[in-house]
Formats: sequence, structure tokens, C-alpha cells
Amino acid sequence: MLARRALLRRLGGASEVRRPPWTASDFLEGCTRCNACVDACPEQVLRIGDGGYPQLDLSLTGCSLCGDCAQMCEAAVFDLSRAAFPWRAQIDEHCLARAGIHCRSCDDSCEPRAIHFQPQLGGPALPSLDSERCTGCGACLAPCPGNAIHLTREATHA
Repeated sequence: MLARRALLRRLGGASEVRRPPWTASDFLEGCTRCNACVDACPEQVLRIGDGGYPQLDLSLTGCSLCGDCAQMCEAAVFDLSRAAFPWRAQIDEHCLARAGIHCRSCDDSCEPRAIHFQPQLGGPALPSLDSERCTGCGACLAPCPGNAIHLTREATHA
């Protein structure tokens, strides 16, 4: 049933379901759906999704990578030795700064300082993203007024 939903979601153009940090592709096999991780999340970015499994919702704020979700999990589906997320932020052409409008919303919200702005003569500073510093936490998504930031999987973090 879940595989069918995932297929229909992809065919309908919906984005992928994002799972909690430090989990792998076998998450659904080990998760007991107790939702202890959802209850433990101080940012409330984890919510109950399809089939009762936890999923990540970064539409309002990002994940602080506090680890509370992993600490509360009795099923041991979290592996803190791996990268928290298999995706990294990318800034697209809808960026207001790239359109000549002064905006640094993403820079202000990026705690690991993966996004920084390069000064430009005669215009606003332009964003630059250091994918090595990006944690994939999604903190830059909600504050972006142009919806110009997206999380995409990179081969090195898959």
C-alpha cells in the first residue's frame, strides 16, 4: 500500500517523503510507529505521515539536529554515525538577490553558515552555498520569500 502511494505521489508531481534525520532506506522496516520521535521533537518538524510513519515537514522551520528523536527511539532505527540527511540545499534562479533585490533571509537562518553572500559591485550581494557545510536541515527553506531554495540529493550523500 505504501509503495503504491509513493508511486502515485511521484506521478502526481509531489515531492518525496522525507524521513527523520540519521535514518536510512530501511527505516520503514524497523520503525514500530510508536511516534516517540515525533513527540520528542522540540521543533515539531517530525509529524505522523502515511501509514503512521514519521516524516519530516520543513515547511515552517528546520531541524536543529538536537538528537532528541534518536534518543527516544526504542526501535534503534537512528544511526548517529551517518550524515543526518542525504540531501543538500540548492539555490535556484528565483532567488531575489539574483534578481537584484537585497535579501539575505537564508543567510540569517543558516546556523552552519553554509550560505554566505559575496559582495558585488553595483548590486546586492549574491548567495553562495558551501555544500560541504550544509547539513540539509532545511532551516533556509521557510524564510526564503522567493521559494528559491530546494533540497536535492547529492551522489556523495545518497
